[in-house]
Amino acid sequence: MTESSQHDLFASLIDDLANQGWSQRALFAPEVLTRELAAECRKRAHSGALNAASVGRGGAQQVQEGIRGDRIQWLEPGQSAACDQYLQHMDDLRQALNRTLYLGLEDYECHFACYAPGAFYQRHLDRFRDDDRRTVSAVFYLNDDWQPEQGGALRLYLADGREHDVLPRAGTLALFLSADMPHEVLPATRERLSLTGWFRRRGEGPF
Repeated sequence: MTESSQHDLFASLIDDLANQGWSQRALFAPEVLTRELAAECRKRAHSGALNAASVGRGGAQQVQEGIRGDRIQWLEPGQSAACDQYLQHMDDLRQALNRTLYLGLEDYECHFACYAPGAFYQRHLDRFRDDDRRTVSAVFYLNDDWQPEQGGALRLYLADGREHDVLPRAGTLALFLSADMPHEVLPATRERLSLTGWFRRRGEGPF
């Protein structure tokens, strides 16, 4: 991706976020990188490195598959060349968001997420009641040849009462305001892979 094409892509994402609170773009990252990330996620899943995701925070965290059924592992710098390239791409986006929208985003955190067939995540918001750091949510999809009849959409509940479904097709990025956009993950008939993350600002409390 050239610097010019990255600039145009980021500008369109940021314009949408400012005007409607969410955005969706195909081909957010180079296809080669998307394939490498998908392979990395599958490798981790098949080796047992992904763990059942919990709901809640701190001591209140619980695994409740009736609410959330994905398995996850957090990304850390230095784990693989593909992961480092993706983290750099997202940091470039963080800086663009700050330059344009003055959001004060300090960092980005993300994890691989693998949903087995039939798994889902009920409607929720990404910002915790006692932690206001999560500001912009970003979901990047890794699934080749995804068909609408396979389900698995990210369903966004928009402010005007409409619903918008984002199919988890490889290369698609969904971006939305963490505190304002209720959403859910619908069950699918095949394994569903993504990188799910949050751009975070400095919090008001000692988190």
